[in-house]
Amino acid sequence: MILAAGRGERLRPLTEATPKPLVEAGGRTLLGRHLERLAAAGFRRAVINVSHLAEQIVQRFGESAHGIAIDWSREPEPLETAGGIAQARALLGDAPFLLVNADIWCDFDFSGLQAFPLGKRLAHLVLVPNPAWHPAGDFSLERGLVGNAPAPRYTYAGIAVLSPRLTAGIAAGRKAQLAPLWRAAAEQRAVSGELYTGYWNDVGTPERLGALAERLGGR
Repeated sequence: MILAAGRGERLRPLTEATPKPLVEAGGRTLLGRHLERLAAAGFRRAVINVSHLAEQIVQRFGESAHGIAIDWSREPEPLETAGGIAQARALLGDAPFLLVNADIWCDFDFSGLQAFPLGKRLAHLVLVPNPAWHPAGDFSLERGLVGNAPAPRYTYAGIAVLSPRLTAGIAAGRKAQLAPLWRAAAEQRAVSGELYTGYWNDVGTPERLGALAERLGGR
């Protein structure tokens, strides 16, 4: 599942007319690059939630793109991360699934998360070293387990494998965030994780988008 329903408030005014997943860098949209790289990693189906300027996104990609069949989960208003997953429950099914934020740009190899063995755990998170704009991080990571320890802490990369059980208590149509669910599950030692140290950019502000464009050699 690709989370693509947000309004992109921090990228305004760009996102007033263009949904954030269709923002371009290096001649490619953020969402399109994800679909390309997921296809290269062996994925063949994606559920994508949309809300803000939804029809622009749907019309851009249609029912399939880059060899990936697409199911669209529409939200009248953005339901946040866990709420978006709950809304798409019928499309996602009962098996663990890869979750990716549409507004990141990274070189992470998704193939290692295909059919990832969660076992009895509820989630597996990809973390990155804390960027300058988020020095406190989100979670600790020790011996492959994600936790809430004060140090050392890392930032969630916007990439995870989730069990549908994690959001089973959230009703469709309800707004809810994933972070509190992960923190509670981490207390039960039910969240594994890994640290990714390659290039990663949360394209959340004009400054970060500009840094990405500069890295890619274009405007």
